[in-house]
Amino acid sequence: MKTVTGFSKMSKEQKIEWLSEQLPKDASSLVKNMPHYWHHDKSVQKRFDEFSENTLTNYDLPFGIAPNFLINGKVYSVPMVIEESSVVAAASLGAKFWLERGGFKSTVLATRKVGQVHFQWQGDKEKLRSYFDDSKESLLQSVAHLTMNMDIRGGGITGLELIDMTHKIENYYQLKLEAETCNAMGANFINSILEEMAKVFRAGVLSDNRFENTEKEVHIIMCILSNYTPDCVVECSVECPIEELGVVGGLEAREFAEKFATAVRIAEIDPNRAVTHNKGIMNGIDAVVIATGNDFRAIEACAHAYAARDGQYRSLSSVTLEGDKFKFSLRVPLAVGTVGGLTSLHPLAKTSLAVLENPSAKELMQVMAAVGLAQNFGAVKSLVTTGIQKGHMKLHLLNILNQLDATPAEIEKGKDYFSDKVVSFTGVREFLNSTRQGP
Repeated sequence: MKTVTGFSKMSKEQKIEWLSEQLPKDASSLVKNMPHYWHHDKSVQKRFDEFSENTLTNYDLPFGIAPNFLINGKVYSVPMVIEESSVVAAASLGAKFWLERGGFKSTVLATRKVGQVHFQWQGDKEKLRSYFDDSKESLLQSVAHLTMNMDIRGGGITGLELIDMTHKIENYYQLKLEAETCNAMGANFINSILEEMAKVFRAGVLSDNRFENTEKEVHIIMCILSNYTPDCVVECSVECPIEELGVVGGLEAREFAEKFATAVRIAEIDPNRAVTHNKGIMNGIDAVVIATGNDFRAIEACAHAYAARDGQYRSLSSVTLEGDKFKFSLRVPLAVGTVGGLTSLHPLAKTSLAVLENPSAKELMQVMAAVGLAQNFGAVKSLVTTGIQKGHMKLHLLNILNQLDATPAEIEKGKDYFSDKVVSFTGVREFLNSTRQGP
């Protein structure tokens, strides 16, 4: 591959042409086919192009719906964007299972978000502490013009403190800001405040008479929000008498409940199992996060950090069996927004929020947690009964048939043939070969 200058200034057509010229014939033909995936509406395509940089085309993912989610007494049909068919199926089955058993109870425990000014300063710590205490109110006032609209909506800065980190890095301190961002995710809001506050703080130290000349220089390292939001947390649970679980996968209710509980407890003590267990939860949550135009990378990073908050990576969900009651619950941090960013710019993100009846950020947190719990329930239920591959590979059958260029008639025959058989890539290929060769 050759280097290139001025790539960002090329048109999409020029970028595609340049890239195709660098590749072997088979790959070049794939690249030249990229315009096939452009949106037919030029104004919509222009918006897509401006979401990112050096855009060549669009990358499509299926947009599906998981219906019948009864959450806090309200029924939702939840939009999910994901390429794995079994995820939407499992969420839908979990929703239907709990629809008949009282549904999901979801509660937002807190919504505080954090940002930090990271800086280095050399001098008398007590002087710095005294200066911060004396100037805290003026620091907050210095960013009042940035917080005014958020204050009106009931949000804004909820805390500001000086953190001494010199025991970790020499001369290293933080200004830690806590904020309530209402229905916005709040990244730009928090980052703007931090950058402005850093300037005021540095200028204040420089001009304050309590500091010697050698103590007047504040070196700002960076100003940035934290995607770790352990105080922006939602809890969701389902529960019912054990006998109401019924026969599940051939297991009587009590045996199923105990086996299910043991499987979840294994994820609480074994990181090897916990990572896959939590990945299943995030299958459901991420699909809703993407559908609503939120930042799934931030959500993922925070959830996994939260799972290791006590020093060992653990399950985000838990089970309690008390007497005759089965309770399955999830606690997860979710910093999401329903205004700003892609939530209003991406047409399908806007559609997703409309399908959810335009929820607040708190309501969206509750929906996402319920989908994550339903997904986790479905995965663990399969694991402790029929095994994960039976259902997963059944749903994956169509992908395998398409990958092997099956005709519509062969696909229908394949579905019928594998209705009572284990699905594997080799098995499907052998089926197609025998079908095509005839008796």
